[in-house]
Amino acid sequence: MPYQLYYWSHVQGRGEVIRLALEEAGVDYTDVAREQNSEEESRNVILNVLQDKTLSRVPFAPPFLVDGGIMIAQAANILLYLSDKIGLAPPDEPGRIFAHQIQLTVTDFLMEVHDTHHPISNAMYYEDQVEEAKKRSANFIENRIPKHMAYYQNILNNNPTKSKWLIGETLTYPDLSIFQIVEGLRYAFPNAFSEVEKHYPKIIALRDAISIQPNTAKYLASKRRIPFNNMGVFRHYPELDK
Repeated sequence: MPYQLYYWSHVQGRGEVIRLALEEAGVDYTDVAREQNSEEESRNVILNVLQDKTLSRVPFAPPFLVDGGIMIAQAANILLYLSDKIGLAPPDEPGRIFAHQIQLTVTDFLMEVHDTHHPISNAMYYEDQVEEAKKRSANFIENRIPKHMAYYQNILNNNPTKSKWLIGETLTYPDLSIFQIVEGLRYAFPNAFSEVEKHYPKIIALRDAISIQPNTAKYLASKRRIPFNNMGVFRHYPELDK
């Protein structure tokens, strides 16, 4: 049976790193919420799982993945589970642990991105926390983006194989997540990130190498790739872009 991915149908969000891995691997999967006939049905197919009081291993929130009789939640955890099965894991245990470490760092970064536009609470509208968002975004652009970019580029510099990838000689799932970060930052902070990215050529080269992988390129050009929008993790508000 194909893998069943549960994530909101209208955003890339935290589920996109999983979609990218499944698409690059060329495996069969169903994006369950997007298969429904209406937005209400798409929402309910996820909520029915989250609110099921009979499940002993219920997920806290999407994304979650169903593979036969097992359900796995949290993007980094899902990718750890999937990667060896779909051919996107490093070949040795130290490499697999390091890939998971990078992915957990990506998870932290995505939360920081989210908090630029919702620094107080995600229960409040953006318009009710604009001034706080401006302050949060200024620090994010000045300090947090460069810190993360420097970390990922250092990994690329120190790869013993001297390949263009983060780990070893072949593409692994964290490479796809770095691609997503670059694409997201270009959307959310086009002015600020255009200046920052000049200092991290190996990260941009990694992004470019991912974009021309046949399966990924096909996905990016398809309707399956949800466009960035102001309902996801990466949102573009001009007043937040330096």
